[in-house]
Amino acid sequence: MRKSSRLFEIIQILRAAGRPVTAADLAGHLEVTKRTIYRDVAALQAMRTPIEGEPGIGYVLRRGYNLPPLNFDSEEIVALRVGLSMLARTGDSALQRAATRISRKIDDLNGSSDWLQIAPWGAPKDDPALGCVSKALLRDAVVAERKLELTYRDGSDVETVRIVRPIGVIYHLDCVMLAAWCELRQAIRHFRADRIYRCAPLDEYFTGQGATLRALWMEHDELLPASPG
Repeated sequence: MRKSSRLFEIIQILRAAGRPVTAADLAGHLEVTKRTIYRDVAALQAMRTPIEGEPGIGYVLRRGYNLPPLNFDSEEIVALRVGLSMLARTGDSALQRAATRISRKIDDLNGSSDWLQIAPWGAPKDDPALGCVSKALLRDAVVAERKLELTYRDGSDVETVRIVRPIGVIYHLDCVMLAAWCELRQAIRHFRADRIYRCAPLDEYFTGQGATLRALWMEHDELLPASPG
């Protein structure tokens, strides 16, 4: 999580809390160290955000401090709620946590909507023990244009080790797939996340090639996994 997003989250957590929140609690929620929280709170206080408290006791946000409201109409709010709820179907735990944070902000500003329920069934959740690699790791590699080494088992349970250049992530209803240039096959291939049993980022990048490879992918495959692993 970027620092700007983290600072925003700290404000949101303190706004919703009914008691002082310790640095340890903030660190656990945001998955950072207490030292990082101390620095972030100091940065917010330097920006005149009315946070009171100190390490070891807890922090509170002075009453009356509000962020600007979200300017969405009622239908746009429903669309956001449905979209955020459907993220549960992706099996992407990092996106699900982000969706929960966003939903909490929407509820804070617009009230809850218990009448709106979305079935959560879909792709399997991130679980390396079941051969389901972290989707966040795959997304990060696509953005960074960083090569990955995969241990992959195909539909016939044949295991291979591949070095790939990840170029896209496809969220289907029942699975998530990684689109990548496979150096073994010398072609674009699609890999089901629940069949990737090991995934290691390499210290090798393909900087500047991602857009070209995605154009090739779009032109020939049109996002359809016609050539699995």
